[in-house]
Amino acid sequence: MRLPRPSPTRCIEWFVVANLAFLGLDILVAHAANAFREAAEWAPIVFSAVAPLLLLPGALHVGRPAATRRIDLVVASGAIVVGVLGMVFHLSSAFFVDRTLHSLVYSAPFIAPLAYVGVGLLLLLVRMEKPGSPLIGPWTLFLALGGFVGNLALSLLDHAQNGFFDVVEWVPVAAAAFGCSFFCVALLRRERRMLRVCLALCAIEGAVGFAGFVLHLVSDLNKPATSLANRIVFGAPPFAPLLFTNLALLAALGIWEMLRASAPAAPRAARWHDVEP
Repeated sequence: MRLPRPSPTRCIEWFVVANLAFLGLDILVAHAANAFREAAEWAPIVFSAVAPLLLLPGALHVGRPAATRRIDLVVASGAIVVGVLGMVFHLSSAFFVDRTLHSLVYSAPFIAPLAYVGVGLLLLLVRMEKPGSPLIGPWTLFLALGGFVGNLALSLLDHAQNGFFDVVEWVPVAAAAFGCSFFCVALLRRERRMLRVCLALCAIEGAVGFAGFVLHLVSDLNKPATSLANRIVFGAPPFAPLLFTNLALLAALGIWEMLRASAPAAPRAARWHDVEP
């Protein structure tokens, strides 16, 4: 079987498959902290286990296009439903009972389940628009921008739990703020020079995410605990900083599509019948 030629749209399709699979692992670690007290906490994990398998035919472009498109639309709708329901369940946490700053910091992050909504909307975008559509690039970057807005809030709330004990914990806050501002300007102006600057910023954001992953993992390994699993579950979430890398990749894909769509057309070679007598 011959794999399809890489393009921004095809890469976005694989981005969706990989994200749905990885979200299941991330939520498995997060919900293990309370030993899956509610049965509904298994729903996103089951969905993330099944959804990538259903999306593989469409991502590989095998089978009947009409059938795979219908399956993908169902999966996209399911992801949005899972994300919205997850947000509703998180909204019933302590913050919306006590309505204090303390409960906001230490309650379940109601923004986190919206990752499913973003992935679902991204899948709807690439399935409802034709490949090469001028709408794919800007909307992809817009969804990445929304992710950075959420990541800014999560970085503030997560690191507020230990009162920003280390000054380096302000780095992701600043990185998320820069991502929000630069990508917002890129969407409003859509100049090729600005888009190239944002591509460089994507590389920096990706490096921030990987560095955060290493720091969180080292912190967990140095914690006193009976097992490695307990260190990861009850320590600093090792996968959380990788959201920067993930969103930077998504933004880069959107910018790639925008640059390709705005590229000047190559001049057509003159032919003999184009020359006036």
